[in-house]
Amino acid sequence: MGNGAPDSIQVNGRSYAWPQGPVVVLCIDGSEPGYIEAAAAAGLAPFFAKTLAQGTNRLADCVVPSFTNPNNLSIVTGVAPAVHGICGNYFLDPETGEEVMMNEPRFLRAPTLFQAFQAAGAHIVTITAKDKLRRLLGHGLEMGETGICFSSELADQANLAEHGIDGVPQLVGQAVPDVYSAELSGFVLAAGVKIMQRRRPRLMYLSTTDYIQHKHAPGTPVANDFYALLDGYLEQLDALGCTIVATADHGMNAKHDGNGAPRVIYLQSLLDEWLGPERARVILPITDPYVVHHGALGSYATAYLPAGAGLGAIAERLRGVAGMEEVLTRAEAAARFELPPDRLGDLVLVSVRDHVLGTAAERHDLSALREPLRSHGGLSEQRVPLLMNRPTDLAESHPLRNFDAFDLALNHAVQVS
Repeated sequence: MGNGAPDSIQVNGRSYAWPQGPVVVLCIDGSEPGYIEAAAAAGLAPFFAKTLAQGTNRLADCVVPSFTNPNNLSIVTGVAPAVHGICGNYFLDPETGEEVMMNEPRFLRAPTLFQAFQAAGAHIVTITAKDKLRRLLGHGLEMGETGICFSSELADQANLAEHGIDGVPQLVGQAVPDVYSAELSGFVLAAGVKIMQRRRPRLMYLSTTDYIQHKHAPGTPVANDFYALLDGYLEQLDALGCTIVATADHGMNAKHDGNGAPRVIYLQSLLDEWLGPERARVILPITDPYVVHHGALGSYATAYLPAGAGLGAIAERLRGVAGMEEVLTRAEAAARFELPPDRLGDLVLVSVRDHVLGTAAERHDLSALREPLRSHGGLSEQRVPLLMNRPTDLAESHPLRNFDAFDLALNHAVQVS
């Protein structure tokens, strides 16, 4: 390819062609199909409208559990959690018996594409809205001239040694936004545009937050305004000649009744009633430091049962609970959802489209919910958009996952003049 660049790079058993120009993959957190289409139909998103009409407009499956960390790491490694190891935002560490955030690089079992491409000479930029993802996305990168990784949440703390860049708010021309705001995601793209203009990195990964999608359904004025915000920055990246793929880590659905009350199955309470207090242990992998907009309620959970509890009988009893979609053993869930079995409970539970799973009512603070609950985690949030501002040579019948995003951009984009 000239200049010493290889023809292709092998990462986690997949082959990726060396990029001919800058490639940007955008993960729009919580972007249920319909959000982009509604904003485009309202005339607020010309880049998305053009992409829907002239580029690649597909639907793909995300990883289950349909949470942020498993899917972002699948996108940047190109493989399922069974390989990279990140199967939730939060889990029970079998080595310590403690419940911990799964955001430390020690939990990652596979390299990212960024590591391999940087080692071959590519300049890499990854920007995430929340800092919880930053260390995982930047794991193994050499920060500096060819490597940048920071979050908009802590952009004012970015420095050359740890993040490969400093003075980010000054570069962007914006103050660091509140973590619970649309602007936190907008800052990600605004920074991406500025860095693309100045450095022209080969690979750029941008990941937003789903604060808006947790509160506002597709087509609502606030949602349309948010996608218009994203669209304006994507238009600038498009004008800079970038191949752009936009996908989502998961979808989003209403999880409440007609009166706006959350539909919750409190699993710890049920198991305490059946087995005795605190004999079982329920883990909610949606849990992270940012629970104001969902109260740590999602549609996927794992449960650890005491010895002799009668796994089969408990599983069958849980299947009879109204609002439950799937109750799987560890082995069944690992096989079906491509998850690492050593990081799952004895049972994996998934609720139906309009229900969520909790521990006990008194453990969930829902006082900050200002709108009826919208959340994710289950099979009902698995379908997500996969768009590209170029046509593709892949047949319409070719099944896609959200973690095919870089493959689509690098191997299957049809360049048009």
